[in-house]
Amino acid sequence: MGGPSCFFGSRKTRIRGAFNAISALVLFFLFYTQDGFIKNSILGASNSVLPPIWSSKVDAFMGKRVEIIRRRMAQVNADVSFSNQSSVSVNGSDANFVTAADPKMCTGLFTHHGFATKCEYLIAHPECNPGGHINYIKFLYCDCGSFNFLGYIALTIWLAALFYLLGNTAADFFCCSLEKLSSLLNLPATVAGVSLLPLGNGAPDVFASIAAFVGKDAGDVGLNSVLGGAVFVTCIVVGIICLCVADKGVQLDRKCFIRDICFFLFTIFSLAMMLVVGKVTVGGAIAFVLIYAVYGFVVAANELLRKHVRKLRLDVVTPLLPVRGSIFLQGNEEDDSIYAGLLESEEGSDVPHLQSKLPQWMWASNVAIYSNQSAKNSTDSPRSLWGWNEVEQSNENSSSFKVLSVLQLPLTLPRRLTIPIIEEDRWSKGYAVASAVLAPILLVFLWSIQDDVGSRSVKIAYFIGIVSGVVLGVLAYIYTRADQPPRKFLFPWVLGGFFMSIIWFYIVANELVSLLVALGVIFGINPSILGLTVLAWGNSMGDLMSNVALAINGGDGVQIAMSGCYAGPMFNTLAGLGLSMLFAAWSKRPASYKIPKDSSLYFTMGFLVAGLIWSLIVLPRNDMRPNKILGVGLITLYLIFLSLRIAASMGGL
Repeated sequence: MGGPSCFFGSRKTRIRGAFNAISALVLFFLFYTQDGFIKNSILGASNSVLPPIWSSKVDAFMGKRVEIIRRRMAQVNADVSFSNQSSVSVNGSDANFVTAADPKMCTGLFTHHGFATKCEYLIAHPECNPGGHINYIKFLYCDCGSFNFLGYIALTIWLAALFYLLGNTAADFFCCSLEKLSSLLNLPATVAGVSLLPLGNGAPDVFASIAAFVGKDAGDVGLNSVLGGAVFVTCIVVGIICLCVADKGVQLDRKCFIRDICFFLFTIFSLAMMLVVGKVTVGGAIAFVLIYAVYGFVVAANELLRKHVRKLRLDVVTPLLPVRGSIFLQGNEEDDSIYAGLLESEEGSDVPHLQSKLPQWMWASNVAIYSNQSAKNSTDSPRSLWGWNEVEQSNENSSSFKVLSVLQLPLTLPRRLTIPIIEEDRWSKGYAVASAVLAPILLVFLWSIQDDVGSRSVKIAYFIGIVSGVVLGVLAYIYTRADQPPRKFLFPWVLGGFFMSIIWFYIVANELVSLLVALGVIFGINPSILGLTVLAWGNSMGDLMSNVALAINGGDGVQIAMSGCYAGPMFNTLAGLGLSMLFAAWSKRPASYKIPKDSSLYFTMGFLVAGLIWSLIVLPRNDMRPNKILGVGLITLYLIFLSLRIAASMGGL
């Protein structure tokens, strides 16, 4: 395996910058085509961003808008029986699944009876909207006109950009806030390792699930994405790790492995019971989340007991779960063990003991591939920020670098202006003051765009937000220095960064789920299938790259990589789905929240259990040494699962 520089060198930095720039242009393209954008008042009320020749077909019907609206009344009356049907066939698949203002309004999109084009149908049925900040369906069929291929390209790039924004927000904003918060609260390494650390590494999955349940009322997408990601990680990632280390004869910790598998099986059984009941109360959701609290207590208690053993040897330490090692560590020397950051020896003593804090590189190991800070790290430390060193520094004075930096500002600047950062190497008084001023205004804006908010309430809220922002900005300007981050009143800064990172998680995850719902409408695919595949795969790429690369490094890395493959998905299931159902049940109280009915979830959980049982049988029989039989079996199991699931969704089964 090559060094980190070959993976995150200057070429990689340029590629990342180019991707950010292209994504920013696509974002501008999408917003420009939306109704109410600045083009309406400055550039004229053009219906399409494309040149007139390209969009002539779209413009042709604008003069007939009144006729279309009249025709809509007849269409609605004529389609009463059509709308009451439980489903409608669209390219051989079930299309009555759209999560929009009125899901039934999208069922006639492909046939568009009484309308010349799909765009006319969408204008007459504004309820056919995925519900995000951007109407992706209207963008494709109206704004792109006859050149739909441009829309498909833009949506594909934007989908990748949203996945990147989720991971990047975790790596460059959320994880550093978690690390500072852990330090301020003086959390022991064991407590941080089972509480804040997995939240940092699993944040994209958790908040995507919460957005699906609460933001878009698409609980089936959230359930399928979390469970689909769990199947992917426990089968594909574990399978690849087994194939990579089969010839190394690495032996795993038996008790640690069995403990994780048993807790995971109990988690799946509990979730299955909730799905059978079909509804969940606030108390039930809290009890589900508390399963992870019990697991964390068991892990922490085990670590504390080991810490007080008189002769604790380095080679028998059970890894702190669900800690994942950095994917960019190098060197096979004994003194550079993966545990070297967790253990230290007292002078004159041969007995190592756990540090009180976790090394910095652990906090974003699973989302490190999304970080923009790789090119800015110092090479002095063997383990620099997020676990890698940058040998080749990008040439910041080059014209191409400056152009890309300007183009990618729409993706980076809004978060930088609203999320406080107090790290030494990233401190900026200007950004700090701006975040203090703009963060309250952003919160007011997000609240004001809700459906049932009166105009008077919006005005009052904006007044309060602006006044609060100005007061906080003045205080930040007075009590901070330009040459160093604040040394006093750190807790409000860290808590602000933590909270605003969560807000941006919600914004991005909400838009990601909206785009998946829109793609389900466009391609006639149930969004739950997209959650099971696209959303699950996208959020699992960090697990795949980090755990596999860590295992290839050999030694203790195999133990931590395998442990992360089970502890990570278990946290996402308990925290992601548990918190999602808790918020949803809270919004429905005193009534219970009805869990979306999807019989395919039992199918998914069945294969998840099968993969865990297969590992539980094969590994102990092989003296806890991963082999090719385990790897091939798990990968085959996932391919069978995926084939059957897709065939069932297409009506083949």
